[in-house]
Amino acid sequence: MRSKQFSLTGRTLHRVSGVTAMAIAACSLIALGLQLNVSRGAVGDAVTVSAPPPRVTESSSDVGAKLSPISLEIPAIDVEADITRLGLNADRTVQVPQDADDAGWYTKGPAPGENGSSVILGHRDSKTGPAVFYRMKELERGDKVAIKLSDDSVAHYQVVRVAQYANEDFPAPKVYAKSNGRPALNLVTCGGKYDRDAGGYQSNVVVFTKYLWATGRRT
Repeated sequence: MRSKQFSLTGRTLHRVSGVTAMAIAACSLIALGLQLNVSRGAVGDAVTVSAPPPRVTESSSDVGAKLSPISLEIPAIDVEADITRLGLNADRTVQVPQDADDAGWYTKGPAPGENGSSVILGHRDSKTGPAVFYRMKELERGDKVAIKLSDDSVAHYQVVRVAQYANEDFPAPKVYAKSNGRPALNLVTCGGKYDRDAGGYQSNVVVFTKYLWATGRRT
């Protein structure tokens, strides 16, 4: 049985490293209606637009906000990782983490702990092996996720469900813009069949979570 005990506050987080060397070509991530066909570079940087993004109200959590997530822990799949900041490229494609061991927070949405859907993206694999979200599809309802914020507080979440969507069916408004007046956190990575000719993975895995509480928040 997997251990679900966890504590993030006060720990020094170590980056996730690849377990086995393996070749990778591309990873497709869907964000705001944009299909990110990732190829080349350290983890793959080239992106192409397949659809215009839906209109989404941008949060005050954008660059310069008081709080931002700095690290992530998912004990059930042995993930401990730094979190970088992601925005939009000049062509309005969504940026992806430059380091396969890092997760990335989409800054145009709310920060973890704020009302609305916070979104964190991560690669499934890289040219040198498994990446930060390689095992994300293994998560189960009830598994815990902890996000350390820039004020040293920790936002705690619980997995509600794990879903896989074909790239063309990715529910961008549901993942990025849904809000029931409560905080939520959605994790996104590649999934499904890998098809080199079609540009990479043909699906995305999304982990939907619900907010539990925050610990260590400063006043």
